[in-house]
Amino acid sequence: MPPTVPDRGGPGSSQRARPSLGGKTLGTARHRKILRDSITGITKPAIRRLARRGGVKRISGTIYDEMRKVLKIFLEDVLRDACTYVEYRNAKTVTVEDVLHSLRRRGRTLYGFDQDTWTEQKTHRRQDASRSRASKRPYRADRVQF
Repeated sequence: MPPTVPDRGGPGSSQRARPSLGGKTLGTARHRKILRDSITGITKPAIRRLARRGGVKRISGTIYDEMRKVLKIFLEDVLRDACTYVEYRNAKTVTVEDVLHSLRRRGRTLYGFDQDTWTEQKTHRRQDASRSRASKRPYRADRVQF
């Protein structure tokens, strides 16, 4: 008697997932990754550090979820503007300049990331620091030679 066809649907016997025969993994079929909201990656200690930097001494337990909501709204707004700049340039990569322009548009100018303010002295200092690490001596400003 030939094998019967499943009555309830689903894959037939020829389409059923089988374990692999060697190779990198010895498991069965792949499983789907469970998606969760990535804002939960902003941990309680991270929020606590931000609050400390803002001058907060004591933090209520209910503030963490509220902070995550506010942070998510802020990031969505900034990234929406940054993506608008990227689309206008016909590009596919978000650059530092896109984020700086979107922050400036929102009234939150961020200093220290524009290339116009970079000087040659900073590049020399970085190279000298890597040399001093190679010699296992701590970096000191009075040892810098130009």
